[in-house]
Amino acid sequence: MKPITRLHSRTAVLPDENIDTDRIIPARFLTTTERAGLGKLCFNDWRYQADGSDNPAFPLNQPQAKGCSILVAGRNFGCGSSREHAPWALLDYGIHAVLCSEIADIFRNNALKNGLLAIVLDEAEHRWLLANPGIELTIDVREQVIALPDGGHIRFQLEPFARHCLLNGVDQLGYLRQHEDAITAYEQRTEKAA
Repeated sequence: MKPITRLHSRTAVLPDENIDTDRIIPARFLTTTERAGLGKLCFNDWRYQADGSDNPAFPLNQPQAKGCSILVAGRNFGCGSSREHAPWALLDYGIHAVLCSEIADIFRNNALKNGLLAIVLDEAEHRWLLANPGIELTIDVREQVIALPDGGHIRFQLEPFARHCLLNGVDQLGYLRQHEDAITAYEQRTEKAA
């Protein structure tokens, strides 16, 4: 993973509520453990028409949504079954942060472990962001603040371990590997004591 300290982008809005992981990436595409290429399958059944062409009604197919890496989603985003493929697909698609008033716990944990910012906001802040698509935001992970275009700020919380991993560009295994010398020294001490 790459360290994530700041993210600056316009927002794309997907206002539907209860977008489940099967809608993010349909179960029939879960046959791979490769992350690359999943972006083209992201929101597949919603994003494309039956003939494979873009669905003009899908909000992320609109010209103003192109290139946006911050997604403001409707309440209860990422609900449904657990699958790491959902954050993988979003990241490969180009989404690096999801902002919402309610994000399913398992999805949020999977997202943060894979380098996708999943930020929970209060209802009023969320409603305002939904009503103002395309605005430019700067997310500061270290300070846990979102800078608004008018100079205002939205504070958010990240679990400290997840924040540490994001800032340092490591997953859980990478974190353990950072402490490999200390782990080896501990094992040697306990082996001698036995």
